[in-house]
Amino acid sequence: MKTKTMMQMGALALTLLASSVMAAVSQEEANKLGTILTPLGAQKEGNADGSIPAWTGGLKPGAAPVDANGFLGDPFAGEKPLFVITAANAEQYKDKLTPGQLAMFKRYSDSYKIPVYQSQRTGGAPGAAYEAAKKSAVNVTLTDGGNGLANFAASRYYPFPLPKSGVEVYWNHTNRYRGGNMVRQAAQAAPQTNGSYTIVGYEDELSYPQHMDGVEPGRADKLQYLYKQQVTAPARMAGTVLLVHETIDQVNDPRMAWLYNAGQRRVRRAPQVSYDGPGTAADGMRTADNADLMNGAPDRYDWKLVGKQELYIPYNNYELALPKHKYAEIIQAGHINQDLTRYELHRVWHVVATLKAGERHIYAKRDMYFDEDTWQLAEVDHYDGRGQLWRVAEGYAYSDYERQAATYAMMGIYDLIAGRYNVLAMTNESKHAPVYGGTSKMSDYTPAALRNAGVR
Repeated sequence: MKTKTMMQMGALALTLLASSVMAAVSQEEANKLGTILTPLGAQKEGNADGSIPAWTGGLKPGAAPVDANGFLGDPFAGEKPLFVITAANAEQYKDKLTPGQLAMFKRYSDSYKIPVYQSQRTGGAPGAAYEAAKKSAVNVTLTDGGNGLANFAASRYYPFPLPKSGVEVYWNHTNRYRGGNMVRQAAQAAPQTNGSYTIVGYEDELSYPQHMDGVEPGRADKLQYLYKQQVTAPARMAGTVLLVHETIDQVNDPRMAWLYNAGQRRVRRAPQVSYDGPGTAADGMRTADNADLMNGAPDRYDWKLVGKQELYIPYNNYELALPKHKYAEIIQAGHINQDLTRYELHRVWHVVATLKAGERHIYAKRDMYFDEDTWQLAEVDHYDGRGQLWRVAEGYAYSDYERQAATYAMMGIYDLIAGRYNVLAMTNESKHAPVYGGTSKMSDYTPAALRNAGVR
């Protein structure tokens, strides 16, 4: 009987230990979401001097007029910068600038500038996303050393609203609420040093398994999202189609990608569409995992959570996204037209990803800065194997107030050594703004479907 009792106590101890491992945070801690903290885990209060205001819920639908083609109006139209940071006065503000921003001032001392506006905490999400974050907090855990997520399929968003590690912050970025299924027309360019460029147009679709018909239940639990991109211009590239199945655990269940080559009229597996494989039609100016500033598996890096700090980051870039601004006005030599941008002081999570010994990637270190209100990446500094700052990425963020989703007007990946860059996800000259919502079909996201999509 004594032996039996000891065995029962041992089993109970193991059960309690397993429960403590499985529980992401306690319910008591999770109850801070939406009370002491914002529903997504940010500090509600402003900073000491009031330059960062308190969060009051973010922008709501109807914050500004929306035109007939779905393009959002600017809720802050007419506002003027509080001041402008240039190469001449950057030293004065260096404690609130990233090393990459300071390097941009040195590289483009005559043209790069940061217009700083009054900070507006516009980030928010629908109530269902807030509930998902709270559910994630007490259920979702890391697997395989941070390379995957357990118990995530039931919540789907913001797996770690109360993060304890750098990789958890990264997972929040990749699984932030983006407005649901999306279809859009967009463009990118990789200007030469003299500013000349060719627009690469494409149509892309993003779908989530919880908003799709025909996904096998077992497979749905393993997928983050499905993505399809068809190049529409220039003519020599038109018809090429990329398909990606993004998984929750990209080590044990790696990302699957296929490419339809219009010239060959063949569909092939595309394992190069990951890590430091070349970004599609980017002329070597970015990697596959530079899209969305960073995407994909985190397994090649060691992740360190440095903490929070206040930075001037691109924010509320409604003006930059307006259709009245044509690509010829936006794209310039060295960097985009900074007169159209808007920066604000915000708190960010600073995370450093350092390449593991024995792993390969052209970026040996990534200094990453995530907006605390939305979990969306704002700035990334990329270092090469020699420890030299190589590329600087900026995400020109704004809040889609109609869907209460974090997004980018566009993104820029700036190569300090080459003097070139890649600007992607521009929609200014599209016939219609991105369209969100609706239910898609799994049958449209199969390799066989690529042949039909890519016919020209």
